[in-house]
Amino acid sequence: MPIESGSCASARQAKQKRKSHSLSIRRTNSSEQERAGLQRDMLEGQDSKLPSAIRNTLLELFGQIEREFENLYIENLELRREIETLNERLAGEGQTVDGAELSKGQLKTKASHSTSQLSQKLKTTYKASTSKIVSSFKTTTSRAICQLVKEYVGHRDGIWDVSVAKTQPVVLGTASADHTALLWSIETGKCLVKYVGHVGSVNSIKFHPTEQVALTASGDQTAHIWRYIVQLPTPQPTADCNQVSGEDEVEISDKDEPDGDGDGSSDCPTVRAPLTSLKSHQGVVIAADWLVGGKQAVTASWDRTANLYDVETSELVHSLTGHDQELTHCCTHPTQRLVVTSSRDTTFRLWDFRDPSIHSVNVFQGHTDTVTSAVFTVGDNVVSGSDDRTVKVWDLKNMRSPIATIRTDSAVNRISVCVGQRIIALPHDNRQVRLFDMSGVRLARLPRSNRQGHRRMVCCSAWCEDHPICNLFTCGFDRQAIGWNINIPALLQEK
Repeated sequence: MPIESGSCASARQAKQKRKSHSLSIRRTNSSEQERAGLQRDMLEGQDSKLPSAIRNTLLELFGQIEREFENLYIENLELRREIETLNERLAGEGQTVDGAELSKGQLKTKASHSTSQLSQKLKTTYKASTSKIVSSFKTTTSRAICQLVKEYVGHRDGIWDVSVAKTQPVVLGTASADHTALLWSIETGKCLVKYVGHVGSVNSIKFHPTEQVALTASGDQTAHIWRYIVQLPTPQPTADCNQVSGEDEVEISDKDEPDGDGDGSSDCPTVRAPLTSLKSHQGVVIAADWLVGGKQAVTASWDRTANLYDVETSELVHSLTGHDQELTHCCTHPTQRLVVTSSRDTTFRLWDFRDPSIHSVNVFQGHTDTVTSAVFTVGDNVVSGSDDRTVKVWDLKNMRSPIATIRTDSAVNRISVCVGQRIIALPHDNRQVRLFDMSGVRLARLPRSNRQGHRRMVCCSAWCEDHPICNLFTCGFDRQAIGWNINIPALLQEK
């Protein structure tokens, strides 16, 4: 029998080692494949309408997420071991340095200083990878704090704007792409008045500060001032819209949207002609508002200008030019002759009419996409929202940089501020409505589950702080406005 040489024996051992290693790898891969196959079999056994290719893709994505979290978990354990080792070493040094024991305060200070870099590394690692995931799973505010009270259904197309009257009786106004503006009883949800004077989409509605008069802006290149007379119906007991269980959000198709005649808006009194028509624009009038006192009105248009009118004579007082692209919104200060306009040119401008002889303007470039709205708050603050998914709070005394920035996961539409409590309501393209304070801290997200809330893009929000039933209103492309009751004291207490 031939004798095997030493070199042949070593070669055979190396080959066997490689073979056993490859077998171990093959076993590992096969176990992973078996596990993936088992998961696929389990998924296939479930009742699902998803195509198998999409389900397999989802399974692979979930596997990648699991592996990423495993890596983060392992790194977390390693960092914690390093911190523990460092603390033990520092404790030992504290007992032997110069034969004297360090005081507890000195040891604590030294350990804190030495481990700060590791702690910062840990925070940075997790913040970049998990901030969006954690945000999506953040517990929402209790239903006892944010309750859906009433739905206002009657428009035949999306609602662009919502506003609340400032005089008695307090009514809700909505402006719609169906060429009408409707006034509603807040308590009963009944349509009280329909305005049909426009021949284009009604893009905004604002109430006169002291009279039963409304100002609407339209795609027919005009703004109308019209008078209304309403008599509020007797409130009827309403069922609680929030007596539903579960928090699962549901997607609803167009066929589930309310019909245009849901609440009988067709049989309410109709106003067909305005008191005054403001006609100086050459493009869509996207927004309009009253200056303090109600003797003048300002309009914003897609012709890149804003116009200031005398209400009594309908004469154009000033044409505010300077924006490079279409305007998206205008807002007036509640107590001073100040106007802010926003535009698709990524800027908003502050116009000062306090001195009749001087009409100054300041341009602010704080966003990277269309500024969808900019509104005043009590005092010297302006809040701006943008399609760049940010909302910024500015101090009029120092507008070089915002004092707070809110970052969101969706474009922000026409915002509103609860003046007394300094709470910002943000309506989003993704159907969400979120509440923040002026320092940028998130307070709540309005319920959007079990057919509650809006089914399509939320266009606008408006606060009514003094109303006992509804103190926040929202409207959207699902052709309805919604009245919410926000328990503000409880909301701020949770904060």
